[in-house]
Amino acid sequence: MIRFLLLTVLFIMIAQAFWKVVDNVIAAASGSSPRVSRGPRGQSPVVRLVRDPVCGTHVAPRASLSLARGGTTQYFCSEACLAQFRQRS
Repeated sequence: MIRFLLLTVLFIMIAQAFWKVVDNVIAAASGSSPRVSRGPRGQSPVVRLVRDPVCGTHVAPRASLSLARGGTTQYFCSEACLAQFRQRS
């Protein structure tokens, strides 16, 4: 019985991998744009995080405060970190 269950799980995993390959080959042959990289279990797209230079917290650029100086952009998790960074420079 256990052997049957393990073989079934193995077959399902092989079938999923096969269909992913086939789907990618079809997408490449049709010239469609690549798919958006998704997080675990197809959740929201993967977001690049940046580090707050004051406290070290990692934040998403869209959800953070930013300050552009000298051709670079610094991202901050809060007004307090932004104010502290301005005092230092």
